[in-house]
Amino acid sequence: MNAIKEAKKLIAKDPFKPSAKTLADLVLSLESHEPFQLERLYALNLSDFELAVQIIKEWRLDRYYAGKAKLYDFAVQANALNQSELQQSADAPLPVQAS
Repeated sequence: MNAIKEAKKLIAKDPFKPSAKTLADLVLSLESHEPFQLERLYALNLSDFELAVQIIKEWRLDRYYAGKAKLYDFAVQANALNQSELQQSADAPLPVQAS
């Protein structure tokens, strides 16, 4: 099971548990790009601390996947623009030379 799913189960089981609150706040911080006090992670027991580290790792990977998808989309759009420009220049009449 991946860490994000595991954290979801832990938070859903008892959202008022201090470790669930810390993990929920960590996820909110990662998504919103708001600061998070790392000291809160050190207060977790070892298994929950390791889960928090895994969440951060998975979040980082997802960010790169999203970045790759955006780059691919941009490349597709740029390619389409270039193809359109080539087509327009091919359809343009040739200049007439004076004799």
